[in-house]
Amino acid sequence: MATKAERVEARLTPVQRRQIEQAAALSGESVSGFMVLAALERAESVVVERVTTVVAAEYFDQLVASLDEPDDAPRLARAARTARQRRRIAAA
Repeated sequence: MATKAERVEARLTPVQRRQIEQAAALSGESVSGFMVLAALERAESVVVERVTTVVAAEYFDQLVASLDEPDDAPRLARAARTARQRRRIAAA
């Protein structure tokens, strides 16, 4: 287990402090442990919410299918042909 060396402070109203102390006592945890776990749960929730994109299953299936069967890309094909022709000319 990692050594705990970092410290975070918070300013609370007396009501907030009492509520946290009560919840910690009811949970059988120290106030510090209770606050750390609560903050970590919230942090995980926020990170998941911000870095996860949820889409309808039908949309996701269409997206995956489009990756499996890409559309024709005429401009890309033309650019590739042009690049190959230029390499042949330069090599000649």
